Formats: sequence, C-alpha cells, structure tokens
Amino acid sequence: MDSLRSKENLNQFESIFGKTNQPPRLFQAPARINIIGEHVDYLGGTVLPAAIDFFVQVLLRPNESQNYRLHSVSYNETVELKKPLSPNSKSPWVDYIAGVIFEIEKKGHVVPGFDLIVDGNIPQGSGLSSSAAFEVVTGYAIKETFGFSLSREEIALIGQKAENNFVGTKCGIMDQFIIAVGKKDDCISLNTETLKYSYHHFDLGNYEFYLINSNVKHSLKDSAYNKRRSECESALVKIKAKYPNFTQLYDVKLSDSEIEQCHLTKEETKRTKHVTSERERTKVVIENLESGNFKEVGSALFQTHWSLSKEFEVSCPEIDFIVDSLQSLGVTGARMIGGGFGGCVLVLDTKDHFSKIEEVLKKSYQQKFNVAIDFYKFQISDGVKEVLI
Repeated sequence: MDSLRSKENLNQFESIFGKTNQPPRLFQAPARINIIGEHVDYLGGTVLPAAIDFFVQVLLRPNESQNYRLHSVSYNETVELKKPLSPNSKSPWVDYIAGVIFEIEKKGHVVPGFDLIVDGNIPQGSGLSSSAAFEVVTGYAIKETFGFSLSREEIALIGQKAENNFVGTKCGIMDQFIIAVGKKDDCISLNTETLKYSYHHFDLGNYEFYLINSNVKHSLKDSAYNKRRSECESALVKIKAKYPNFTQLYDVKLSDSEIEQCHLTKEETKRTKHVTSERERTKVVIENLESGNFKEVGSALFQTHWSLSKEFEVSCPEIDFIVDSLQSLGVTGARMIGGGFGGCVLVLDTKDHFSKIEEVLKKSYQQKFNVAIDFYKFQISDGVKEVLI
C-alpha cells in the first residue's frame, strides 16, 4: 500500500480517536499465494507458500482504558469492544480482532485497551487470505505495542486459533504462518505437522507467476470448507482402524484395493485420493522449481487443479473455465488457489505470453459469465512488519 493512503488513514485515525502526544504505530501484513499443497495444511501436509505485495494495515495506539475502539476503512464503521469478548454478528470483521486478543490473553498476557484502524488492498473473497493477514497484523501490532514476548511463529498460531475458535473456520496453519515469517523473493516449504520450514529462493528467469481473479466471491465459513475437513478426518479414522500406523491422511500410502477394504464413502475416497496425490506433486514442484524445469512445475499445477475440482470438489464452473482456457492457450501451468468455490487462479507462464492471454480470456470470460475478470501482477514480499509513517 502506498504511503499516501497510509497518511490518509493516519489523518482519519486522529479525526475518529483524537490526537495525543503518542502517535499510533503502523503495521502491515501481506497476502499470500500457495504454489502447491492445497487443502493439506490441516492434514499434516507440506505446503509451498509465499507472501505477496498486497497488504492489510493497522494503525494502533493504547488508549488508557480497558476497551477497544476499532474502525474499518472498508466498512466505514466504528465499533467499541468491551470484555468479556464475544462474537459480533452485526460486525463480523471485529471477530478477527477479538479472537486474537482472546488467544493472546489465554497465553497469560493482559491486553490493555487500544484504538485501531484497519485498511487493506487485498481483494476479499479472492483466496489470497485477507482474513489471515488481518489476524497476523493485529497480533503482531499488539505484541510490538505492549512488548509481549511472542515469536513470529507464535503470532501465526494465535491467528489460526482465533479463526478456528472465535470466527469458526477450521483453517490450517499455512496462511498465518507464511504471512508471519515470509521473506522477500523467497517461498517456504512448511511441514504443517511439525511446523519445520525452510526458505527457497525464487529465480524464475523468463517465467512469471501472476493471478487471475474470477470475481466469484466465497466465504469459507459458509461454504463446504469445514465439511471437506470433516470428510478427511472421518476417512482417516476408517483407515486407522485397519492400518493404525498412519497418524495423518497425508501420510497414507495404500493401493486402491487396500483403500477399498477400509470401507470409505465415495466422498471420503475422493478426498483421500486428492490429498495423497498432492503429496507426490509437491515433491515434483519443489525439485523442479530448484532445477528450473518450469514445464514440470506447470504440469503439476494443472494436475493439482483438476484434482481439486474433481476429487476434492472445491472449484466452481467459472474457475474451471479459466483453467481450461489457459490450458488450451498453451500456458505453462495454472490452478485455483485458496479454500475454493471462487477466488483466484495462480498462473505460471512465460513473460512474453501475458498480453495475449489477458486479451483473449477477458473477452471469453465476459461473454460466458457476464462478469469481468481481473489480472494481478505481484512481487514476493516480506512478512508482517512495522512501517514507519
């Protein structure tokens, strides 16, 4: 986000909450992409995310009270929170802040009252994790402002718990984690069971990643996201009854006939097939990104998309149309990203191909769905941080 917008938000902060001798501090957290490893981060799987240069920003200042005065620029709404904290059905955006405060206090800290204003340029419902960025930037701003001893990894876990326990979406750890620890020009491979991770440097040469927003909005909380998770959990219970050594669905290595003997439902079988095949594709992508074999990377991205569409059933006609069109146009690779049911497609292709793709796809998508699509170029960015105003 540009410095002009940050300064406008500072002026708005002071007009809403007043000016004091102590100016508010500005913090920002990025959006994220995930190159490979979709719908496995709550199943102990390995994921390959990166932080990108779309942001949620908060200005925060202690207010010498026990209450929290909050303003959203996007919703043009000011809300005051008092303890005990409880979900706010009228202003659900407040729950992300309340959930983070609640989880920080569960760790033994007392969070004093503060004033906060939030703004951002991450398209909501796009699958780029605006909610996780909001949680992480709130946690980090509270930690820095009040001097709490919390690591970036702990801030990520606090954000995830806020979403799981307070907001009600049973998300995995990936989004909050990469937003907390991201590094410019690097992605990370993260083992979501052990939380061990390593950085991988990006050098795409003549290739580039970019995003296409279908402008089909989704809400993970109200979608089938939680249902998919429960189907994976019930599949594991049945598999463990016969093969007790498996602790995560992601680790299951069984033949089709062995899976059949576990008496999974049709849905559980399909979910298991996606998760275990995604494990193998992730290995292929990490190996070929490092060696610069982008055609192999692209092929794995397409395979992941159709697995998410047919086996995990979290795509939608608009997203499938975009990926199918890109495949027909000779793009190197593409797949839906995020929780599903709308949002963005991640594209890997040569830089000189972009203008042709943009022109053809904008026209065909508008004709078929009567909706415009947006193309986003991005840079791999740092994780959450304080910004000097």
